[in-house]
Parts: sequence; C-alpha cells; structure tokens
Amino acid sequence: QVQLEESGGGLVLAGGSLRLSCTASRGNLSNYGLAWFRQAPGKEREFVATVSWTGVSTDYADSVKGRFTISRDNAKNTLYLQMNNLKPEDKAMYYCAEGAAGSRYDTYDYWGQGTQVTVSS
Repeated sequence: QVQLEESGGGLVLAGGSLRLSCTASRGNLSNYGLAWFRQAPGKEREFVATVSWTGVSTDYADSVKGRFTISRDNAKNTLYLQMNNLKPEDKAMYYCAEGAAGSRYDTYDYWGQGTQVTVSS
C-alpha cells in the first residue's frame, strides 16, 4: 500500500512563498497521476493542482493559476508544489494524492496526512 507524506508547510507572510513536497515511503509514484488538494477549517476539501504521470500535463484551480506550480520528479519519487505570492485565503491543510490525474478527489486512491500552510496578512 502506498504511503504518502507531505512536508514544507509553515507560516509565511502574505506575498511570500513556500514549496511543498510529497514523498512515498512505500510505493512508486511514477506511473500515476498526482495532485494537491487543500482544506480550510469549516470548508470542503478543494482541488488545487494535478499533474499527469509523465509530468507533461498539468491543471490548476482558477484561484491558484499563475501563482502555484505543480511538478514531479519520478526519479526521486517526489511531488512538489511551488506556491508564490501567497494570500491569506491560501491558508489550509494541504494534501497530496495519488491516482488518476484530474480535479475530482474521488479519483484518487491514496492520500497523505497533510501539511499546514498558514498565511498572515
């Protein structure tokens, strides 16, 4: 069974940057679509970004387009999310997921435990 672990979250000022990482302690991420989702307190989990297994195709939520970049390094079995120009509304727990690439959370089979991102104004 695949086990995913996120890292890189933290507290940052609005306008700042963070880089999230997601590694697989067990399993191989190379052949699967990967994604980032986030969930703020009192809100539903929402799609952030996805990348195909080749890394060629990506898609983003409108709210993060132009600010966030998803990428993967299959040789390192790692997924990344570069977040620039962070806004207070980006504050959430961020989760990585493995499965079919896309924006629907129910197409992903494995999830990490999450890493907290807090943006202060």
